Amino acid sequence: MPHDHAPSMIESAPATWAAVEELFGTKGEPSRCWCRWFALTAKDWTSSSPGDRKELLRSAFTSGPAPGVLAFRDGHPVGWCAVEPRQGYPRLKRSQVLMGGASSGTEDQADLWAVSCFVVAPRHRRTGVSSALLSAAVDHAFHHGADAIEAYPVDTDQRTKATASDLFHGTLSLFTAAGFRAVSESVRGRPVVRLEKH
Repeated sequence: MPHDHAPSMIESAPATWAAVEELFGTKGEPSRCWCRWFALTAKDWTSSSPGDRKELLRSAFTSGPAPGVLAFRDGHPVGWCAVEPRQGYPRLKRSQVLMGGASSGTEDQADLWAVSCFVVAPRHRRTGVSSALLSAAVDHAFHHGADAIEAYPVDTDQRTKATASDLFHGTLSLFTAAGFRAVSESVRGRPVVRLEKH
């Protein structure tokens, strides 16, 4: 199909629930996780069902700014990036990735946001969707009061065997190209990166 050789233009926007539901679908990891891995403690994750997580994400659309952004091609959602105030991600407080670095401690003020997850439809991977999503996520966070944005990507130069399912955090090269800088690395190949508002 021509679409595979010359992808049409990507548009991005703050997420709407209907479009997220369409993108995540009913099969695969997004439809089981509903991007709530970081929003739940380990105990709460274990006791929750995919339906519970879906409702938790749905409710996030009614309690403040959209909890993420979407990328579209030809009017259809092809990618999602979760971005919310870091204080809404309790699992991060116990994450080994954050231990001992500049991001550890009690920095859970409302103006620190986190990019936690990317979902890109299989046929649209490696076509610029992630870059468009990250740009939109940065704009979304800063527009809604963030002073800094944090993320937890995978350094594929160090983790050469990382699979597509390991890369839902995004790659380090994606973030450095967008101006993020590493602030700590407590786990090899899993730096914490930040972008400050100027």
